[in-house]
Amino acid sequence: MQDTSTRTRLICSCEGTLPLTPEALGATGKPAHQLCRAQLDRFRDALGDFATVTVACTQEAPLFAEVARDDGFTGTLRFANIRETAGWSDQGAQATPKMAALLAMAEIAPTPYDIISLDSDGVTLILGRDEVALNAARDLSELLDITVLLAPGANVAPPRQTTWPVLQGRIGAAKGHLGAFELTVNAYAGPAPSSRKRLEFGPGRDGAVSRCDLVLDLTGNPPLFPHARPGYLRADPRDPAAVARLVAEAGQMTGTFDKPKYIDFTPSLCAHSRNTITGCTRCLSLCPAGAITTAGDAVSIDPAICAGCGQCAAACPTGAAAYAMPVVANVAGRLRRGLSAWFAAGGATAPVILLHDETHGADLIDASARFGRGLPAHVIPLPINEPTQIGPEIMAAALAWGAGGVRVLARARPAHPMDGMAETLDLMGVIGDAMGFIPGTCALIQTDDPDALEAALWQPAPALRAERSGFLPPEDKRGLLTLALTELNRTAPRQADRIPLAPGAPFGAVVLNTDSCTLCLACVGACPSGALGDNPDQPMLRFTESACVQCGICEATCPERAITLAPQIDLAAWAQPKRILKEEAPFCCTSCGKAFGTGSSIRRVMQKLEGHWMFTGADGAERRRLLGMCDDCRTQEVVIAGFDPHTPSP
Repeated sequence: MQDTSTRTRLICSCEGTLPLTPEALGATGKPAHQLCRAQLDRFRDALGDFATVTVACTQEAPLFAEVARDDGFTGTLRFANIRETAGWSDQGAQATPKMAALLAMAEIAPTPYDIISLDSDGVTLILGRDEVALNAARDLSELLDITVLLAPGANVAPPRQTTWPVLQGRIGAAKGHLGAFELTVNAYAGPAPSSRKRLEFGPGRDGAVSRCDLVLDLTGNPPLFPHARPGYLRADPRDPAAVARLVAEAGQMTGTFDKPKYIDFTPSLCAHSRNTITGCTRCLSLCPAGAITTAGDAVSIDPAICAGCGQCAAACPTGAAAYAMPVVANVAGRLRRGLSAWFAAGGATAPVILLHDETHGADLIDASARFGRGLPAHVIPLPINEPTQIGPEIMAAALAWGAGGVRVLARARPAHPMDGMAETLDLMGVIGDAMGFIPGTCALIQTDDPDALEAALWQPAPALRAERSGFLPPEDKRGLLTLALTELNRTAPRQADRIPLAPGAPFGAVVLNTDSCTLCLACVGACPSGALGDNPDQPMLRFTESACVQCGICEATCPERAITLAPQIDLAAWAQPKRILKEEAPFCCTSCGKAFGTGSSIRRVMQKLEGHWMFTGADGAERRRLLGMCDDCRTQEVVIAGFDPHTPSP
């Protein structure tokens, strides 16, 4: 019977090509020589004895999974690549700590994520400029419901039969996604039935609307959407091979299609707006797909359009937008486990973390391992979904746990701008400089060349720092960010209590002009992060600096213009949960003695009303006296006196 409380690691030298130290890697038994073939029984035996089996091989993962399925294994299989990422290297003999880290990281289960479904009935709009569009329509006419829209001035011969609509128009606006496109068509016109040599169209009109499931763009014009969008297929009409691929792909685009929901969004945490005052717009300015729009006090992220770059999640200061493939706590947990295993296995230097995607980045690493020097022994690769999903919380946490550097690997020509990554690296550069780290401790590597990757990574290994942290990562991003920076500062080469930052940074202080502030507390009601608070028992304005995201809503809300922002990291202030910015004794009703406001607010009201017609003349003094009363006493006094407050004083 399977032991449900145990786990094992199976390692293999891959026919003697990997130098292995099984004791340091926590492996069970002697390393295999050919686990996937001649020694497959070792794997089968482990399935009967252990609940969790980690195999140090990804090349043969499909084979191992099939064997486990055939044997009725109900436990958990994990796979780690220690060959291309560690053993196949000029420093493979020194890669034992890295192998231990890779195995440890692989044993953390990926987090589940939601799937959204997009439905397509095959209603297709083909945009074209010449016969290429008509030929594509002919090839797809038996598979899809076709309409062709030709650009004005297109010179095409009339088809012998009208088997699908051929219209004229140009796209004025486009929105939507697979199964739900809506396009505004200008210069829209139908063809003349009497067209002879070429299709002739009648007078055009603007503002026509086309709704369809698919859009095939064969115009050769710039794309309708700035980023890849499900259901929008585009090819250069001058490239027959590209057009053929588009036709083949479009022919399969009917039915229901699943798409990952890349971003988990919590509107209540969003600091975009309050009371029609705009605050944080970081994600809006970064989204390359146009998936983010304003929606009242929060933004809205359309999961059907989102392409998963993750820049919104990396930049979001509150954690309202959180990446789901995987969640940030999972990435942090793998990093912590891997770095702990590195040092436990005898790592004598500070490793460099290499964050890369599973396609481009993994391919470069494989090419380097097979044809070049491979990765240095001190570089630990960690696959993620998108390089741009990485924010400052992951970089700071990795450094705090003992990493000597962080590298993010991306394409030389990425599919979308990387402005968010540039901002993250700039922020980490300022923080690292203040804490005594060498320049470039966190850096981006943009290349499609394995040789260039090697040149960037084969540098001297960073030295160990005197101290490293072991903190457990919180589930929420903001909590991880503040804790990681606090621990990073504690273990850094040089401690920095206060670090000035550039405007737009996700941290800072609220600077209050106490002479102008009347403690009206409008800022408290507007603050989306809870950084500003009051005291129900005393007129007081309190501030929690670690929670401030510098959205600026409080500054714009304050009627007295008493608030300014100071972007900074003040770790001493972070250690104070709530700091009192201003407090006053309550103002008591001059009639009954009940507290109902503050002296500064009452004085400010009296000052603003001085000279007003309602408070001058013979009854002016009496009416001014009412301002010092609570609502109940003021109402009672007005009724007893029997005067109309809206009547001018004699």
